[in-house]
Amino acid sequence: MKLLEYEGKEIFERYGVPMLPRCGVVRIGDGADKLDIGGEGPWVVKAQVLAGGRGKAGGVKLAKTPAEARELARRMLGMKMVTHQTQGKALTVEEVLVEHATELDREIYLSVVLDRKAGCPAVIASAEGGMSIEELAHSHPEKIVRLQVDAESGLLDFQARQLAFDLRIPQKNFCEFTVLAQRLVKIFTEMDASLVEVNPLAISKDGRLLAIDSKIVTDDNALFRHKDLASGRDHESSEIEKEAKAIGINYIGLDGDIGCMVNGAGLAMATLDTVKMAGGDAANFLDVGGGATVDQITKAFQIILKDPKVKAVLVNIFGGIMKCDNIASGVVEASKKVHIKVPLIVRLEGTNVEQGKEILAKSGLKIEQADSLWEAARKAVAAAKR
Repeated sequence: MKLLEYEGKEIFERYGVPMLPRCGVVRIGDGADKLDIGGEGPWVVKAQVLAGGRGKAGGVKLAKTPAEARELARRMLGMKMVTHQTQGKALTVEEVLVEHATELDREIYLSVVLDRKAGCPAVIASAEGGMSIEELAHSHPEKIVRLQVDAESGLLDFQARQLAFDLRIPQKNFCEFTVLAQRLVKIFTEMDASLVEVNPLAISKDGRLLAIDSKIVTDDNALFRHKDLASGRDHESSEIEKEAKAIGINYIGLDGDIGCMVNGAGLAMATLDTVKMAGGDAANFLDVGGGATVDQITKAFQIILKDPKVKAVLVNIFGGIMKCDNIASGVVEASKKVHIKVPLIVRLEGTNVEQGKEILAKSGLKIEQADSLWEAARKAVAAAKR
């Protein structure tokens, strides 16, 4: 679950990470006049979208007066933004953050990520921040500092001090930096995150250490431990994905035209790969789980068919926990309820597979059966092209 900048900064604030004062967030449908912009300027107006490179795309503007800040916020709301991280897709700006601005003397990159190979958190940092860390790592890998951290102990004092030395932190900011680095690691572990990033972490002209930006990605499997995040808005999921999640179905929309219904995440991934090998593209990743009921299968069909791109549906079910004859009965019952108008290809394997195939054959429905996943994928691709 990816958090917007202002959501990440709300978490930073709870953990005592130093930041510039925020004036507020305005959303589509709200009046920018409601923004409480006080104190002395200038102010920075930032589009809240889940992508980097906002500044180059016109999503970060400087305002010298409160009136100018409100006007910039009004203009940003609803604008379409394309950055180098959106893969050519335009994101709609639905929220805008306004906060105080300051002159920066130096920018640093600091993040905590999950090192999957080592099985522990790792601090990734560079004395040169404010730029694409991917490009810097490619062109100047020697400028990247990497430090593995014990998940139980957190960032130890000597590690934090060594990190400060490596990043050439000034003496007057040294202790403040070590505390900040340790707090970021604490945020990472306590929030069940896969990424906590500050880019840039800045030293201002007046000598303050400040987190200018925030990026936090949490593991949605751990949301039961974070009720405040679970009750918040999901900025990435489509309406179909949200509907599927509400009924316990794992669904991710894709760009192809072959709808896939599979039981088991591993089998679903294999199905998507096989469809690709057969010359087609899946319209979705959909896992109904090992104990899918008739009701769940019916709802899964309904969700798949809400995607107007779908030209064929491929059902690939392994009868392990559920027997194939029960699965076949569920597919037939669901097909009658949903009135599927696109070609339906079904491949069953597992316990009572012959009985299951017989049920499908005698159903009177236009169901193409396949004995293997490869055969099913080829039939689905051919049906989608008809």
